[in-house]
Amino acid sequence: MRPAKQIGIFLLVLTSFAGSIARGAEPVATWPQWRGPQRDGRVAGESNWPEQLAGSALKQVWRNAMSPSYSGPIVSETMVFVTETVDKKREVVRGLDRKTGRQIWEATWEGSLSVPFFAKENGDWIRATPVFDGESLYVAGIRDLLVCLNAATGDIRWTFNFPKEFKTPLPAFGFVCSPLVDGEFVYVQAGASFVCLEKQTGKVIWRSLKDDGGMYGSAFSSPIMANLAGRRQLLVQTREKLAGVEPTSGDVLWTQEIPAFRGMNILTPTPFENSVFTSAYGGMSHLFTIRASTSEITHSETWTNKARGYMSSPVVIDGHLYLHLQNQRFTCINLKTGESKWTTTPYGKYWSLVVNGDRILALDERGDLLLIRANPEKFELLDSRKVSDSPTWAHLAVCGREIFIRELNAMTKYEWK
Repeated sequence: MRPAKQIGIFLLVLTSFAGSIARGAEPVATWPQWRGPQRDGRVAGESNWPEQLAGSALKQVWRNAMSPSYSGPIVSETMVFVTETVDKKREVVRGLDRKTGRQIWEATWEGSLSVPFFAKENGDWIRATPVFDGESLYVAGIRDLLVCLNAATGDIRWTFNFPKEFKTPLPAFGFVCSPLVDGEFVYVQAGASFVCLEKQTGKVIWRSLKDDGGMYGSAFSSPIMANLAGRRQLLVQTREKLAGVEPTSGDVLWTQEIPAFRGMNILTPTPFENSVFTSAYGGMSHLFTIRASTSEITHSETWTNKARGYMSSPVVIDGHLYLHLQNQRFTCINLKTGESKWTTTPYGKYWSLVVNGDRILALDERGDLLLIRANPEKFELLDSRKVSDSPTWAHLAVCGREIFIRELNAMTKYEWK
């Protein structure tokens, strides 16, 4: 390890230790994975958000220029982890000091991919959001490569090249699924399948839900762990179907076809009580109820709604689902009945959503940040603010009063006063 790198890491650890003493036992809010601590867009622990974004209410703390990426930032107690595609040749991961934005380390490998012409508008750069388990950072490279890094130093612990090991074609749109770590395992849709790997070694434990990969396989959606009808299961959405998968064996517990234009099933499935919600591009919205007996698991469709989701995964507050749609509108749906409560006029093409109590923070891909009060009776926009002149497709991260925004060509930290 280079001396300068050693000194930087030592100072970071020392600063973290001093900060911990000053804070006592007070926990520090983090954002360890896709859509936050529980992968549902909800912040860890509720704090009071101000009702304003404009003016001096929200202060920019630091901003670092970077090469393009759609990966959302990952935030530990002391660091921020970001990815980028440099010169259309290399993928880079950077570990930044959370307080100052100063770079602590970087890791890099060769990696680039040209997506189909009709998707060029969305770029050829790294897409999936990493996951941090407290020690390691798991990063999905666009060429179907999973890389495990030492989060303190940036050193590569292991890599798994899915096309090489499984003899599968490259995904036409790149590695899009954001990895999930649960216990000693990492789960991901890659290598034309859903895969469980041992997180310490990268050893494959099982493969499930295999497809042909390439253009019409290779999933877009990221999995989530849920307990439905007393059965712990992974909810997985492939290009064609929604499924419940047993975490230990990889056995498929149940499946349901979800029609979508060109297989564009992109949302992370949303568990609600003993049901699961999804919505498809060019299709519709569905709620399925899961039932379990001693011998089998069954499912049935509870309701459908003509609302069409696109790329934005929804959030749930008090039995109501808030979803950004294919037609660029924002809607509220009663999860018990499937009734649409209201729908707005159009905004941008994509929102990433974070929930704190009855507040929703939405980042529009046009660089607009919106603060919304969740209300099933009407759309309540409390405030909005322009935070970027470049696209903001990456999912935002929120830790207490700190907001981390990955613009297409920069990483910025804001803080509410």
